[in-house]
Amino acid sequence: MLMLHISDIHFKSPDCLDPWMDPDAPIRTRMMRDLTEQVRKQGQVGAILIGGDIAFKAALDEYQTARAWIQQLAQISGCPKERVFVVPGNHDVDRGVIKGSVQIQNVQHAIASTELRDREWKLKQQLRDPTTGRLLLDAHSAYNDFAAPFGCQIWPAKPFWHQDLALEGGVALRIYGLTSTILSGREGNDDKERDLYLSPLQTVLDPAPNTLNLVLCHHPVDWLDDGDAVDDALTTRAHFHLFGHKHRQRLVMDPSYVRFAAAAVNPSRNEKPYDPGYNLIRLQVEGAGAERRVKVEVWQRRMQDNPERFISIQTNQGSEVFTSTISVPEEASIPALGGGADYHGSAGATLDATPPVDQAREDPSGTQVVQDAEATMGEEDTRDLLYRFWSLTSSQRRDIAMTLGLLKEGDMKLPEPERYGRALILAAELKIMDKVAAEVAKMEV
Repeated sequence: MLMLHISDIHFKSPDCLDPWMDPDAPIRTRMMRDLTEQVRKQGQVGAILIGGDIAFKAALDEYQTARAWIQQLAQISGCPKERVFVVPGNHDVDRGVIKGSVQIQNVQHAIASTELRDREWKLKQQLRDPTTGRLLLDAHSAYNDFAAPFGCQIWPAKPFWHQDLALEGGVALRIYGLTSTILSGREGNDDKERDLYLSPLQTVLDPAPNTLNLVLCHHPVDWLDDGDAVDDALTTRAHFHLFGHKHRQRLVMDPSYVRFAAAAVNPSRNEKPYDPGYNLIRLQVEGAGAERRVKVEVWQRRMQDNPERFISIQTNQGSEVFTSTISVPEEASIPALGGGADYHGSAGATLDATPPVDQAREDPSGTQVVQDAEATMGEEDTRDLLYRFWSLTSSQRRDIAMTLGLLKEGDMKLPEPERYGRALILAAELKIMDKVAAEVAKMEV
């Protein structure tokens, strides 16, 4: 599978609303022209991973422009439009909302001022409270509206997301979209290093058999107050670490993991050096049994000034492709709790009291495994259905959810990304996604 990794696009209104007046538009055009040529050489892209800062000030019109551009990017790269994965960056947090709410400031302060050893408990307490949990994510409202069609929205009981993609040879790629911005924009101010907190809630990263864990997160570990603990968790539980924010294109290839730091697609034009860039990552499973491994190939592209075009970053040996190999030997599945089908692990348990219902499937090797309902959202047909569902009107989405009994008491008071995100996960748990598909088809007529 070939994946496109980009970050820090920074669609800034009102400039981005008029392509003839947007100073950043030529850079995106250069990138798309270069990507078109790379796709011709390397093949079509199977997934697009966007590491945050889609917008500049988290305005609705910025996301509308971003969505149109991402659809165009998917088209030229050959990537299905529903195979886009996103996480929020600090520019996807509406700092005006935080600055205008003493309540939000108090909740963030309560967490940030707690000693690091007790901060996980304090974060759980605030997220579980019906009032403070909602306040913590109020400033992500526009981002959540944008992210919902991709199944990448967040809410208090699910502050991060995870979804599975199938690779060859019975290997699953489990993508974790981590949220490093829960404490971002405190009192409406810019963040500083070590200002932010991820927490062990987001670094469970279940090391399930026959599964490669990939983490997509905006802020690198040195921006997190719990960065040392996060670094330890990532290096031992995740095979791929994709970061943004610093606008510095870097690559670390360890025998057990690969860490990417993305350039910005549109850095500030005052930055020195001014280095727009993007990454292409190919994962290819080779071998079988104890010798099974994944070959990793990386192409890093950056823009040069004169002449203005994208070029490759080369290895010390002058090659345009960086390569590595990670072992992923075939392993027996872990028995399910209470017996029954094999269990791959419930990666990404939410803060809800009731754990997700697991679903059995058969991997390409014929082994029966179990996925939790959210992870199944990564399947191609399901993601296409998600995209179609969110393309309907609000009233149509409500009618489908009510017809299928997917709304619980009080759900209509929730923001739509959370309300219908919960409903769709419940449909997957109940194994009635086929009924959702039928209802969506009716609405599309």
